[in-house]
Amino acid sequence: MLHADESPGAHRSDAQDRPASHRTGFFRFLLADQHWEWSPEVEQMHGYGTGEVVPSTELVLSHEHPDDCGHLAATLEELVRTASPFSARHRIIDVRGEVREVIVVGDSVLDDDGEVMGTEGYYVDVTPSEHRVHQEAVTEAVTEITENRGGIDQAKGMLMLVYHIDAEAAFDLLKWRSQASNVKLRAIGQQIVADFLTLTYSDVLPPRSSYDRLLLTAHERIKDDAERGTGSD
Repeated sequence: MLHADESPGAHRSDAQDRPASHRTGFFRFLLADQHWEWSPEVEQMHGYGTGEVVPSTELVLSHEHPDDCGHLAATLEELVRTASPFSARHRIIDVRGEVREVIVVGDSVLDDDGEVMGTEGYYVDVTPSEHRVHQEAVTEAVTEITENRGGIDQAKGMLMLVYHIDAEAAFDLLKWRSQASNVKLRAIGQQIVADFLTLTYSDVLPPRSSYDRLLLTAHERIKDDAERGTGSD
């Protein structure tokens, strides 16, 4: 869980503060005053320009696909009740009326007394490739995957299975965790593989929440200082 004075990017430089691509963006929601914060990338996913709107609960819900509103509300209620990491896949409708598929991955924000203040994390646009506007992000991801086999490819495959996403979206998740934790991409991939393999199961995979927790905390189990600092090597 994150404390009020922390964020997924607390240890990043200004250059690293940018999300992995236009398909990944940051959000924060505070319970007390129902205050929302969106990064420019999340604004863009909803069809707005930077600073064009002030996000609110009403605005967030107004963009939800009618068939997904109930699921999103249940996810937020569960987050408040259990104070646990979460992930949700749902659809939003941007201002042009286009439907976009997104995965939201987040963790609770705690105050100094350990009480839940809200949640923060990332949106990942996983709209099928033929509908994506930012095809340059796909090219960049494929190139980097080719150059970084082994742990990265294995981690990418595991994320594809667990979150039911495509290869590019899985790679964006890895890049987000690398940048947010200031740990090299290869190291974070290897740690995620090792962590996921520690989960025990027989015929049924462990609950999604088990993977969420490991994904969000993988960097805490990397002790080698040489692996600090984002990068693909």
